[in-house]
Amino acid sequence: MTGVIIVDKPRGPTSFDVVAAVRRAVGERRVGHAGTLDPMATGILPVCVGEATKLVPFLMAGEKVYEAEALLGVTTDTLDAEGTITDEQPAGHLTRAQVEAALAGFVGTILQTPPMHSAIRLNGKRLYELARAGLEVERAAREVVVTEARLDSFAIEGARARVRFTIGCGKGTYIRVIAGDLGALLGVGAHLTALRRTRVGGFTLERSVALDALGPECPSLGLAEALAHLPSLPLDEQQARDVRDGKVKVVEQLQPPDGSPFVRLLRPDGSLLAVAALESGKLRLSRVFTLTNQLNS
Repeated sequence: MTGVIIVDKPRGPTSFDVVAAVRRAVGERRVGHAGTLDPMATGILPVCVGEATKLVPFLMAGEKVYEAEALLGVTTDTLDAEGTITDEQPAGHLTRAQVEAALAGFVGTILQTPPMHSAIRLNGKRLYELARAGLEVERAAREVVVTEARLDSFAIEGARARVRFTIGCGKGTYIRVIAGDLGALLGVGAHLTALRRTRVGGFTLERSVALDALGPECPSLGLAEALAHLPSLPLDEQQARDVRDGKVKVVEQLQPPDGSPFVRLLRPDGSLLAVAALESGKLRLSRVFTLTNQLNS
């Protein structure tokens, strides 16, 4: 099998648990996910099967949308509800306007320090492995892009405040860090209590499959359709043969569409032949796909 299965991950399993479940369900060894979801999080997890595993870096580059909930006034060591409480502050004095103003400040290109409880590697070790051993190490702040930060609801609960908000963002953004930073900005601390990913690139929950509904015949997307969020260049028969053969000059002479670092190169039948990256104004081959059956259209 080759294709992309859009799994609606439930709360509890890790992303690797979902990959293992897909591998068993479809009987294919080559399986990988495009964008980790923490065990606490639910929602869209694109799982690539067979030759579609080559799509992972391009799917991860797409914009993501999350619906999040945070409790203001309580901080945890993991920045989410699965951690240990490290601080508590009164938050009942906060107003909706204050939270909206603070949240709006996250829109744009911002610096974000990855949490210790994350899968980032440092000297061969995952940060969460170091955190479980009681260690905390310096982490370099990273630039991430937040396109939307909207407050959806605000409620005072005694000495606490509970907020629900929507975040649109690019690759590498940690929503629980946004929750923690929001609490710090308001002077009360906070942690994430719920998270649901509702969109990855062009993938939405309407096309997703529940984890317990996986099977050999579960719906999947073909390669070209899975990358529908990228612009495309249709090739004629000769161009397709030249690209297949890796002729660099032919690829460089193609006119790149505006507005995207990646471009789909399509065979005359509409199937995906390759993905090219825009570098210094010219296209260069990034991935070539050999599959030509219907699942690739």
